[in-house]
Amino acid sequence: MEPSVNFSKEMLRILEKLPRDPQPRLALHACCAPCSSAVIEQLSEYFDITILYYNPNIWPAEEFSKRAEELQRFVKELELSNVHTVVDYYEPGEFYQAVKGLEDEPERGKRCTVCYHQRMERTARWAAENGFDWFCTTLSISPHKDAVRINAIGRELEKQYGVRHLTSDFKKRNGFKRSLELSAQYGMYRQDYCGCEFSARRLEENPGN
Repeated sequence: MEPSVNFSKEMLRILEKLPRDPQPRLALHACCAPCSSAVIEQLSEYFDITILYYNPNIWPAEEFSKRAEELQRFVKELELSNVHTVVDYYEPGEFYQAVKGLEDEPERGKRCTVCYHQRMERTARWAAENGFDWFCTTLSISPHKDAVRINAIGRELEKQYGVRHLTSDFKKRNGFKRSLELSAQYGMYRQDYCGCEFSARRLEENPGN
């Protein structure tokens, strides 16, 4: 995929062609409730969604649990019969092993690409093992996440695992703005760093950046 591709428009074209009854099943990777909010609102019209909360990058363990609990609370309050949540296992050693040698990479650099891939691959593999039709991630809702890299990884994993990847750039069409509105509406906890120890340490060193 080239950077010039409008991923948001491509997703809309895909959604328009989906069957409505029954809805296809989507395994949706999510890192937190705020990033999930506007994505769920948009996609629940088209998919039977199971959110997979798999995030070995999140540090510390208390933060992992806090985000998981907030995600579960939000989904419960939505009261949508076609949206479900699975909290996957937490093994931070998997993340540290994957990014070994990339600890000093800048934010949005190679370490982040590895992190995207790790979480999306787990989602694609889990989707294949559990009979899902599609997989996707909420990561592109963030203005700090590169949709080109995310969609390239998704296309690669689609070929590897045989589950279709939903092309997306959820920040577009006011997606990020909508996530802020929903966060306020539901009184969500919004973290101030991406999730990993390295992003948290950088925030401590450079507050406000």
